[in-house]
Amino acid sequence: MNAIQIEIVGLIAASFTTFAFVPQVFKIWKNRNASGVSISMYVIMLIGISIWLYYGLLIKSVAVITANIVSGLLQLFIIIFTLINRKNEK
Repeated sequence: MNAIQIEIVGLIAASFTTFAFVPQVFKIWKNRNASGVSISMYVIMLIGISIWLYYGLLIKSVAVITANIVSGLLQLFIIIFTLINRKNEK
């Protein structure tokens, strides 16, 4: 495999792992309810995503960079909306 084919495999894998969070985002957005969402899990995941993003920048991998920017934004949405939802429940 050449470098472009390897990057394509990375992009495909990154697409699936990144968009795995989209159903959770839609569910929270649609129901306006984030009960049962583990903030600590998403914060830990966001830290890991940030490190992966840094790694992607170091190796100049479009697949790693793109996936982790999108994943990070999805994680931030989930964290922020969960915090807002919990504040409004009190």
